[in-house]
Amino acid sequence: MGVCERAEKYARNLLKVVKEVEKTELASERVDISGLLDAARRYAEDTFYFIDKGDCQTALVSASYAEGLLDALKYLGFIELEWPSPREELERKVFVGGTFDILHPGHIDLLEFASHYGKLYVVVARDSNVLKNKGKKPILNEASRLRIVSSIRYVYKARLGDEKDIFKPVRDIRPDVIVLGPDQPFEPEKLRSLLKEMLGKDVEVIRYSEKREFEKGMRGSRDIVRRICCRSYCHHISCEEEVSEG
Repeated sequence: MGVCERAEKYARNLLKVVKEVEKTELASERVDISGLLDAARRYAEDTFYFIDKGDCQTALVSASYAEGLLDALKYLGFIELEWPSPREELERKVFVGGTFDILHPGHIDLLEFASHYGKLYVVVARDSNVLKNKGKKPILNEASRLRIVSSIRYVYKARLGDEKDIFKPVRDIRPDVIVLGPDQPFEPEKLRSLLKEMLGKDVEVIRYSEKREFEKGMRGSRDIVRRICCRSYCHHISCEEEVSEG
């Protein structure tokens, strides 16, 4: 196993431990340790930043800082924790669903983020469901969108959704974690309750809330379409909303 792969698995375990600790009541109410937990999380997340930069040694160092903070809190009696076994981490399934029409850096950021929590399973929306939910057909059909998503290195396995039951892929995959995109209209707590009833187990639901500007004036597929139409091909839409590049 290479250094980067070791660092990535190391950091995944650390993030899981931090989230488990945050769910439990702390052993002491006399000391506020939320800042230290936040620092441990940030060190673990920085591990993936250094991996992406190709600096695997620094990635390991960053992960070790996170582990050191967590172990210190444990030895001082402020938290109780158990480190996940390698087998448990290997089998952890992460679920992401979406349309993924006109793939852009925001999609890649979401999938990269989700992959940090385990093996990433992605469900691509069917053409008929996109038309029903958004009132228009996707620009790329479902076969094309599935092929593109399947080729992304963060994705363990991709499949099409179900035309009649959007939760059928969830029941098939039985994920341990679901990562929601910034615009997906699910309330995490309600979704957790629904999944508990549906699957008979606790599923962690995480909202990826960042929708960063990947190019000036563009944060999503709609902005890309508007840019193309306003500048090149279309004369039937309003370009008033397009952001000027000054």
